[in-house]
Amino acid sequence: MKIRIRDNSIRLRLTRGEVDAMRDNGVVKSTTGFPGGRQFSYSLESSPASVKPAAFYSDNEITVRLPETVVLAWATTEQVSVEGEQLLDDGEKLTILVEKDFACLAPREGEDEADMFVHPDGDEAQC
Repeated sequence: MKIRIRDNSIRLRLTRGEVDAMRDNGVVKSTTGFPGGRQFSYSLESSPASVKPAAFYSDNEITVRLPETVVLAWATTEQVSVEGEQLLDDGEKLTILVEKDFACLAPREGEDEADMFVHPDGDEAQC
């Protein structure tokens, strides 16, 4: 799973195996290690109690939670993304985007894209 954070937006991109894990297990988690034994983690969870996408941050971990029905529809169809917005305490909005990760149209050295989704558009790369 890849994460991209920019200003008030979080974007997660999942491979085929990760989308299958979300469908089957309801959770996917990734961790990045740092010197001194510190870790940053991020996870995507499916929840039957959720009614819309939401994100939470605690103890060096970002958790994005999606409604279970939304995850099942996304994981079992050609639907590419799930998006939502969450109101922040200061009145700003946090944009949440969860996507299937497509293989690049132009191969990149050192990239293993075997588990990526087949790119639907042959006109421009979406890496």
